[in-house]
Formats: sequence, C-alpha cells, structure tokens
Amino acid sequence: ELFQQVTAWILPLAERFGAPGLAVIAFLDSSFLSLPNVGDALIVALTIQHPERWMLYSAATTLGSTAGCFVLYSIARKGGEAFLRRRFSEAQIERGLGLFRRHGLLAVIVPAILPPPTPFKLFVLLAGFAGVRPVPFILGIMIGRGFRFGAEGWLAYKYGAQATKYINENLATVSVVVAGIVLLVGMVVILARRRRQAPQS
Repeated sequence: ELFQQVTAWILPLAERFGAPGLAVIAFLDSSFLSLPNVGDALIVALTIQHPERWMLYSAATTLGSTAGCFVLYSIARKGGEAFLRRRFSEAQIERGLGLFRRHGLLAVIVPAILPPPTPFKLFVLLAGFAGVRPVPFILGIMIGRGFRFGAEGWLAYKYGAQATKYINENLATVSVVVAGIVLLVGMVVILARRRRQAPQS
C-alpha cells in the first residue's frame, strides 16, 4: 500500500523529469538524504507510462545511486570516522567491519540489493573506512543496484500496472532471495580462489 501511495504521489513529477530526474533522486537518496523506496516507485511509474524505456530508467537510477554512494564513500575514505560514528552505533560499525573482513566486496553488493530498512549507507561508509579501492567499490555498487533497479524495471515492463502491487507485496522477499543467490555465488568464488592460492603440499 505504501509503495502504491508513493507511486501515485510522484507520478506527475516522474513524467515531467524522466530519466534525469530519476538519476538526481537516486543520487540524493544514496548520499545526504533518505528517500526510501522513492527511486523504486519512480522506475515503476515511468516504465508503466513508457515501457520501451525501462532499461534507460533502470540505468539512470543505478548511475545516480552509484554516484551518491561514491560521495559518502569518499567522505569516509578521507577520514570520516567521526561522521560514521555520529550516524551509527559502535556495535553496528563493528559488525559491519567484521563482514568486510570475512566477505570483502560482497558486504557492499548484497546490501545494495536489499530494500529498506537495510542500513545500506553504513556499508557504503564502511567501505571507505576499510580502505576498499574505488574501482571495485563502484563496480560492487553498480552490480547490486543494477540487480535491484533492473529487476523492478523489467517487472514494470513485463506486467505494467500489475507490477506495482507485485513489487509492493514481494520486493523484500525477492530482494532477499536474489541477495542470497549473489552471496552464495560470491562465497563459492572466494573459496575457489582461496583454494587455488593455498600452498600445495
């Protein structure tokens, strides 16, 4: 219901600004503001109106979100420990750092797929704090956000107005399943790489 209400409210704005508006909203949401599910609703609303542009809308949202994430990442990378600790508790930070130590870039990709209330910005900041290199970070965000926004755009393209109800009811479940698959594949790759790098007896 909330998803449908947001969609109805922003539809006139979505029609007016199109893909550039999607990119700006996603940038703001992923950097200094919190606009939960607005980007998702915009993709669906615009794709219902212009189905042939679903890939453009998904890509614009992904790029805007990636740029916004990079701003936060850069702040943390350049010494944003105080900024990080003002926004999140010590326990959250330690758990997040533990995930980075164990899973590397997967600790960014998986939260990028999941919808709110996943504390996605915590993992973005921790990536900078933990010294993740810029190129892998950007690729990780684009993969995770691309999965999420691309799936929403495709569903809206495939099912039209029915997609709004489906996403509203199933976004969390589908996101968890997709994130689980990505995590599993990533863990297999990591384990295979470790086995190849292990000294042969």
